[in-house]
Amino acid sequence: MPTPLSRIPARALVAALLAAAFCAQAVAALRPHVPLLLASTVVSLAVEGVLYRWHRGLLSVFAKSHADITVRHVLRDLLLVVALLRLGEQHRETLYTPVVAGLLGCYALHCAIQAVSVLVRRTRTLPVVTRNIDASALRLSPAPPVLLRRPGHRLLVFGLPATAGLLATAATDDPRCAALGIALSLGLGLLGLHDLLVRLLPGRRPAGEREVLEWLDAWLAEYRPTAGLYFSGGASSAYQANMWLEPLAQLRGRPLIVLRERFMVQKIGPTDVPILCLPKVSTLMRLEESSLEILIHPSNSGKTSQVLRIPTLKHTFVNHGESDKLSSCNPYAKAYDEVWVAGPAARERYALAEVGVEDKDVVEIGRPQLDAVRPYEQAPAGAFTTVLYAPTWEGWDGNPGNTSVIEAGENLVRALLADPGVRLLYKPHPLTGSVDPRAGAADLRIRELIRAAVRERAGERPRDTGELALLTRELDRLTTTATRAGADQVERMLLQSAPEPGRADAVAAATAAWEEAYWASLPEGEHQVFTDARPSLYSCFNRADLLISDVSSVISDFLASGKPYAVANTGGLAEDVFRKACPTVRAATVLTPDAAGVPDLLETVRHPEKDELVQARAELKRHLLGPDEPAAQVRFDAAVQALCAAAREHRARMAERLAAEVATEIPDQRRSPTPPQPAHPA
Repeated sequence: MPTPLSRIPARALVAALLAAAFCAQAVAALRPHVPLLLASTVVSLAVEGVLYRWHRGLLSVFAKSHADITVRHVLRDLLLVVALLRLGEQHRETLYTPVVAGLLGCYALHCAIQAVSVLVRRTRTLPVVTRNIDASALRLSPAPPVLLRRPGHRLLVFGLPATAGLLATAATDDPRCAALGIALSLGLGLLGLHDLLVRLLPGRRPAGEREVLEWLDAWLAEYRPTAGLYFSGGASSAYQANMWLEPLAQLRGRPLIVLRERFMVQKIGPTDVPILCLPKVSTLMRLEESSLEILIHPSNSGKTSQVLRIPTLKHTFVNHGESDKLSSCNPYAKAYDEVWVAGPAARERYALAEVGVEDKDVVEIGRPQLDAVRPYEQAPAGAFTTVLYAPTWEGWDGNPGNTSVIEAGENLVRALLADPGVRLLYKPHPLTGSVDPRAGAADLRIRELIRAAVRERAGERPRDTGELALLTRELDRLTTTATRAGADQVERMLLQSAPEPGRADAVAAATAAWEEAYWASLPEGEHQVFTDARPSLYSCFNRADLLISDVSSVISDFLASGKPYAVANTGGLAEDVFRKACPTVRAATVLTPDAAGVPDLLETVRHPEKDELVQARAELKRHLLGPDEPAAQVRFDAAVQALCAAAREHRARMAERLAAEVATEIPDQRRSPTPPQPAHPA
């Protein structure tokens, strides 16, 4: 998102102050003027600290202008040296020659440290990144101090004694101050260089590429994975993979998670399933020789085509959610061996879309994630009707009907807040505002409306017993690995080794206990805005009496509860056309952008006898999600086992064919005719 206007003056002020400090230092060095020199140098150093603490964006601007920290620091010290030379008599130039030489040595040492730091970083950039795997055989070790890996910070800290010494010499006319400061800077630099050089010793650096790849092959042979989840994407897309972690962990066999981006290893949620990140295509291809049989794809990405080239694997597309949007019938799906969908509706959707996916390749597995959604029990029994407003994001195609946030969000929220018996839960999509700034602005206004309503409705808060804080700490302990801020990938691999037995069950129990304590800690009628991973969307489903959303997988998933739901029609379609175009809307109450139907909708929720869509929701649930029995997890596991069997059969056929071709093309050398002998010369 663009930089807020309110921050532009502050950044401009900091840049102007730094420029003014250098100009003043130059004037003070050339005149010379000791008080101005001291003041301007101190100001420039203070501004450097402000830049690194609060305005890091300006650092890149300076770097692009070829005025990075090295240039600025050299200029600052150069002006101090010029001032010293002009303050003294001409015959004192020889006195300051060692000072200048020492200063040059400091900068040479800085360059040497940076070069060695790059070498250390390269040795610690392994071709494989792991999590939940014991990779200690790769000689993993803690990362070097952050100061040695960041040239800007290092130059400021290591060069500060030299700069301070030069300032002291300018003030006292005693060259020993400069000599002492430069000696301290040289000492710090030598210590840092020694620390980095030691890490390059053969016994101290991590395993090399060949050794790592040999370890990978050995680990794959020992673990013998059967089914894997393959994922590639941006930092904000990790939720697409995270929703499949629990179903994957419950599969028979030995599951595996295969990632392509290094940063994604830490974005994947809590799981005990082994995680392999294989950034290079050449490393990825080593899966061909492993026991891995199928890969499950929750999303499409540019790197998906790379793994599809492995002939020994079967691939299936499960998507990260199903809706009536065209993205749910992407033509890319025909590249997979099978497409797994929730129910008959998705099968029909692919048939109507005519994107090349054959009906025989579509397998209905339900939605295993929805086992956590509790079914509808009764109408709201308390003083408040809990309404969950969970709009989707604006999407890439610019369709105004994708999200209700822009056109209808504020109207819907105002209408809900106007009812004193409503408790509103607002959970926007994580990508809201990432494409259309209007969606981001509307989202902020909605949050402010809810905050204002919370201030007006002052409810009595439950007594804080400390239970929630205790459960939060326990859940954090189970789901996160304590790493220092400066840890790199190698250090995290060392810390995130094979999990302790039973951790997954402990996480599930701790999560359930945390959710109960969290909801109990909130005042009964207090509105809430949820932007964090906790509580989960499905936990909100279980607390809501009504869902208002858009055409997205959210309403398909909510149907598992059997509760009433409404969909905002912001695409300008007539209601009958909207229902026909979007099958997921058939059992919904359709709301217009002005939210005029909200009061009648709430009346229906509070009085189930007025709800005429009960049967329609039950039928649509079966159509979208499939039957209740067998359970979705059972069907998911059965589909995995069937595709694994198909992969094994395919491998066997390919091995037989290859053996036959080898036997035909390479005859037994013992039966081959004797080659003709050259004729003897006459």
